Amino acid sequence: MAEKLVECVPNFSEGRRPEVLTAIAKAIHDVAGVSLLDRHTDADHNRTVFTFVGPPQAISEAAYAAIKKAAELIDLDQHQGEHPRIGATDVVPFIPISGVSMDDCVELARSLGQRVSQELQIPVYLYEAAATRSDRKNLEDIRRGEYEGLKESIQNDPDRTPDFGPKKLGKAGATVIGARPFLIAFNVYLDTDDVTIAKKIAQSIRYSSGGLRFVKALGLLVNGKAQVSMNLTDFTRTPVARVVELIRREATRYSTSVTHSELVGLIPQAALVDAAQWYLQLDDFKPDQVLETRLYKVREANLNQETSFLEQLAAGTATPGGGSAAAYTAAMAAGLVAMVARLTLGKKKYSDVQDQMETIVEEADRMRLELGASVTKDADAFQQVMKAYALPKESQEEQVHRSEAIESAIHKAAEVPLQVASTVTRILEHAVQVAQYGNINAITDAGSAGMLAIAALQAASMNVRTNAQSTSDDASAKTWLEDLQQLEESAVDLQRKLKEVLQKRGRIEATVL
Repeated sequence: MAEKLVECVPNFSEGRRPEVLTAIAKAIHDVAGVSLLDRHTDADHNRTVFTFVGPPQAISEAAYAAIKKAAELIDLDQHQGEHPRIGATDVVPFIPISGVSMDDCVELARSLGQRVSQELQIPVYLYEAAATRSDRKNLEDIRRGEYEGLKESIQNDPDRTPDFGPKKLGKAGATVIGARPFLIAFNVYLDTDDVTIAKKIAQSIRYSSGGLRFVKALGLLVNGKAQVSMNLTDFTRTPVARVVELIRREATRYSTSVTHSELVGLIPQAALVDAAQWYLQLDDFKPDQVLETRLYKVREANLNQETSFLEQLAAGTATPGGGSAAAYTAAMAAGLVAMVARLTLGKKKYSDVQDQMETIVEEADRMRLELGASVTKDADAFQQVMKAYALPKESQEEQVHRSEAIESAIHKAAEVPLQVASTVTRILEHAVQVAQYGNINAITDAGSAGMLAIAALQAASMNVRTNAQSTSDDASAKTWLEDLQQLEESAVDLQRKLKEVLQKRGRIEATVL
């Protein structure tokens, strides 16, 4: 089942005071489960757009926290900017990403609207899919007259009565909340300071004036340049390249040109691939020819493989079993060691251990890959043991063949966990080193690596001893157990050192070690 994810892209009427934006960002960050992906600020617009994603209820809580903080810090009576606005938090759209429907986002918008109006006394208008009236689907219709015009009309004009909240504006103004599909906020700059040209071009390309479908546009003056500011509401049906080319053509009519363009917030990769394909005339192009796309697919497949291993481990089958789990656990320990070492590299404070950390990263990565392969090797080795025991034993010849096959399979089955145990000891050495000399902020990760390594060693040791009891080759069994004893003794010493380092350097009560 797909993870439930909603995107929220609120627009705040502030682009000139960093401390205000930092406070709003913190309000979003402080909600567990929410990831703040982007922040786009424009001083001329005096506006900032945040982009964050997370589970539905967490997203709603983060949006409310941000609206509340903006209401505390932004006074629209003191606000001036190029972009139209009616509120400190001007607009809050919810966009379904995965595991949720547009109806779910509509419910989020309406629920948040009620809460904002009741708890913050801010008038709320619903728009797009959440709109309760056909004349409020379009944001520009709700925002007409802006904050200054709405201050009077909200009290006197029944058509301006908000969906929720008081019929009166405070200094935080009103907020528009809704649900919509993903859109691309995109601006094109012209080589002129004549804003009337940008306004004429915007009129010619926007759908409401007879232009391109799924394009909304305004002409503004930003940084001394005429700007065509746009929302592209469905790039799959009106591609970005087509919009830019039309603007370029219209600009030529007015003896000017496009100097550059900019994104506000994020854009789907598919939109960029589509534009590249159009401009480069890649007629036979396939999306998976993009390196990052292919790499993502490979990584996703690897993740699915890891998930599949955990599911197989929980299944009622003999393999994979404890030996594979030991290798998997050891691989995680190696991964944590590499992580701590990487978090130490490049830090001026730890410049004297850079060479040591580089060596640890190289060795830990190599061991992690080897242990990953051992997960499968252990399962395969045990399968061979079971196959050997299943061989026929009716005749003397068959009995001899079966005994030889069993003995050979047991030897191979012992080799894998014994090698895992040997590798684990080396991982423990590195865990001690990164705990003692690595980035202090990751010392608990170094400790976790040590704990996982110890668990892996104990699990691998049980498998070695089981195979030693099963073989009839006493000499080999003795060698396995002697080697294992040396490894375990070394591990005990390393475990003691790790505990001392954690308690002394990290002030951690490592009683479990």
